[in-house]
Amino acid sequence: MAQFKILVVHNYYQQPGGEDVVFQGEKTILERAGHQVTVYERHNEEIAKYSIIQKLLLFQRTIWNRDSAQDIQKILEQKHPDVVHFTNTFPLISPVAYYVCQKAMVPVVQTVQNYRFICPSAVFLRNGQICEACLGKTPPWPGILHGCYHNSRMQSAVVASMLTVHRLLRTWNNQVDVYVAATKFAKQKLVQGGLSEGKIVVKPNFVDPDPGNGNGQGGYALFVGRLTQEKGINTLLSAWEKICGKIPLKIVGDGPLASQVAEASRHISGVEWVGHKPRQFVLNLMKDAAALIFPSIWYEGFPVTIVEAYSVGLPVIASNLGGMSSIIEHKRTGLHFRPGDPEDLAALVVWAFGHPEELTQMRREARAEYEAKYTAERNYEMLMDIYESAIARAP
Repeated sequence: MAQFKILVVHNYYQQPGGEDVVFQGEKTILERAGHQVTVYERHNEEIAKYSIIQKLLLFQRTIWNRDSAQDIQKILEQKHPDVVHFTNTFPLISPVAYYVCQKAMVPVVQTVQNYRFICPSAVFLRNGQICEACLGKTPPWPGILHGCYHNSRMQSAVVASMLTVHRLLRTWNNQVDVYVAATKFAKQKLVQGGLSEGKIVVKPNFVDPDPGNGNGQGGYALFVGRLTQEKGINTLLSAWEKICGKIPLKIVGDGPLASQVAEASRHISGVEWVGHKPRQFVLNLMKDAAALIFPSIWYEGFPVTIVEAYSVGLPVIASNLGGMSSIIEHKRTGLHFRPGDPEDLAALVVWAFGHPEELTQMRREARAEYEAKYTAERNYEMLMDIYESAIARAP
């Protein structure tokens, strides 16, 4: 394959998440393949060091950050990349970076791991329920009215303003050559939100290096993720109250609902809160687990956690919702339960642990799914096709 010079661009959030893992993973496989990779990063921890005036100016910078644009322009002049690949520009890089790239006649690829382009909260969730009130609206005023971003109307107005300005400027359709959605479901939503269908390709996430197969002999169920409402923590804990200690559950992660999980681990039989752990520790837990529980109540993008589970042959019991409906095949690589329904989740968990032969077969299928679709080698091939497409589209 051709060797490219690639500028990869990413804005880290304060809480590490799947987007960071995807960014680092793609960067690694590109470097390993011998491409010349240049990195431009910003981190939201910078905001904590801002002066009062700088924080007041964050509104303007979220829409149009000239500092980041100048930084990227210098890199373009020095490195002359063949393509620029953005993972996240929010809030410190801003979409102005696309304009700099297009002015320099360098193709732009944008990975989409959430729904920020069409929803101020990025998750299509409000008060614990799926909400698409802003889909197709310019400006996305319901998000401001309900304070969907960080429960703040002011902060929601900042995000809504950024979306509105760049929709009116047609930034999303004119300044990006290729969008990378993780699932067909996500692509469909982006098209409904106004992005050009012809510019969106589907490329799933991946796990590298291959951690190897597990045996699932630990006899426990496992949850891995941020302890937040949208991850379905309430559904998870309610389900284990109904299971009454028959099946052990290990919960790995931290977040706003940590105190609630800690309390549950003291009072719900079988529940153990492990806390936040390094990735290798989590992978070892996955290898020994019998099933991964994924009770999200939002659409999700393409959770790296599910790909990690498949990589060790771990079946996934997940909400039948959004991308999870297509990533997990019911009774082949896992099981689907009704979103937000703890009784249905509890019943499926009990069924799975009571049918070890079926669970063993699902382990084999989960591992086969990883080998067929989610290896670094397969992902690299898809990434090269995307870059070649972007270069061909560019003027």
